[in-house]
Amino acid sequence: MSNINSLATSSKGCHISAIMRLRDEFSPCETDTRLDGKVAIVTGATSGTGLETAKNLAKRGAKVIIASRNPAKLEDARNTIIKAAGHDNVVARTMDFESLASVRSFVHETLMLEPRLDILINNIGAIGLEDRLTEDGLQTMMQVNYFGSFLLTFLLFPFMKASAPSRVVNVSSLALILGFIDFEHMNDVGRFTNFQYYCNAKLADVLFTVEMDRRVRGSGVNVYSMDPGFVKSEFFRNLKNEDLKKLLNAGLQLIGSPLDRVATMPVFLAVDPRVENESGKHFRECKEFYSTWFANDTALTSSLWEESKRLVGITPEEDWEI
Repeated sequence: MSNINSLATSSKGCHISAIMRLRDEFSPCETDTRLDGKVAIVTGATSGTGLETAKNLAKRGAKVIIASRNPAKLEDARNTIIKAAGHDNVVARTMDFESLASVRSFVHETLMLEPRLDILINNIGAIGLEDRLTEDGLQTMMQVNYFGSFLLTFLLFPFMKASAPSRVVNVSSLALILGFIDFEHMNDVGRFTNFQYYCNAKLADVLFTVEMDRRVRGSGVNVYSMDPGFVKSEFFRNLKNEDLKKLLNAGLQLIGSPLDRVATMPVFLAVDPRVENESGKHFRECKEFYSTWFANDTALTSSLWEESKRLVGITPEEDWEI
């Protein structure tokens, strides 16, 4: 009996220790900043961390625009956010990252309908997408995980500058450490594994953050990148191998952090005054975190920026750098 009691006490102690570690891990992310009168866009916000991020922003009083390609899921997410926030200042707007025309249409609609834009959180991320070229001639994984966000951010920058101070948050991944940039083969079909495309795209997200900060510094628009860590989500839902999908998603449920806690990370970077002077940096658990030595290669980050502009077809009318 004493052994059972000892085991129970030990288990309880371990459980409390785990809770304390989780609390300490996310304590730097706590912020009471209000967003009344502010406008925020969150991509990939119909489920997972994106949905929780949108709820968090809406609870602070922001008008939140959520973007996804599935109208039914968008409406469900909108209703969920309205219920959580206690107000209906939530907009669901379709955008398909597999189509650059759809991204441009979303931007046009936003510019026509919104008075300002204070926050852009590029949360969208996917793995297991088909290895093919999109209608834009870009590899699907690269376009959804990088080029779509690059185009969206580039086109919205002048509007965010006019609304300054404003912030962009690019959600990357620890997988970036396995990524590399090969300009000659960036969009080759069949060259890399699905996971390698993901790694390459998430590295590009960080390099794009560094280069954008260098180019827009002093404009009033801050830009950050972040690693969310492991999250209790269905991130591997697009994998074709059902057994592997179940295994990996079960692993996330076992070791991942709760969705609402992870959502405090992008929100912190988007709103907290403590990082006002930290633009261009990479974060994990709301503290500056090393990303990659590639981030210090200014020739690489500049080349990636210019090549990205070319590949997404930035026109002279769209190019605010001219």
